[in-house]
Amino acid sequence: MVKADQVKSAQKCVLGVAARVGVRQLVFMTDAKNIAQTVRSLELLPCGSVVIFRAYNNPDRKDCARFVLQHAHACGHLFLIARDVRLARILRADGVHLPEYMLRGTRPNFFGFNFVTAACHNLAALQRAARFSVDLALVSPAFQTQSHTDQQGLGVHRFARLVKNAPLPVAALGGVNVKTAGKLRGLGLMAVAGISGII
Repeated sequence: MVKADQVKSAQKCVLGVAARVGVRQLVFMTDAKNIAQTVRSLELLPCGSVVIFRAYNNPDRKDCARFVLQHAHACGHLFLIARDVRLARILRADGVHLPEYMLRGTRPNFFGFNFVTAACHNLAALQRAARFSVDLALVSPAFQTQSHTDQQGLGVHRFARLVKNAPLPVAALGGVNVKTAGKLRGLGLMAVAGISGII
């Protein structure tokens, strides 16, 4: 059982990442391998955070998504489903998250959703996301990250150049934690996003 002082310490760490960057909004990407841990993590996020549900290969994805959605809403968070617009409509999610490849085709029908995010790795993707009227671009990987060890982090200078003239609001994703977050301060970001770096 998690003790109250452990919860307070974890919450302080979560808020510390956002404070170091100079943003208030957090985007939490669910851990596809551990739904129970995901649900526990929701209680540590500040009210109004964005939760993006992935678990692409989970055979019980619909039931898991519904379970996480209920807990996310109970904590006052926005709940988005990655990639699957149809499932987002079935569960009445708050929005959807688009992997970058979904920005290359025709614009999906977002009617009725409150919030849409998209993964972007270069300027062309940012421009396409803006044309699709995406609300927030998750630019990654800002730094080297454990979840994508095969990808080299952009680093502060390349990341700053990429987002400087971004045509839509940006969140930093990838390797953002209490050690690296301060390097992103002053870049005009709306949010920070992550999994283990936030929780």
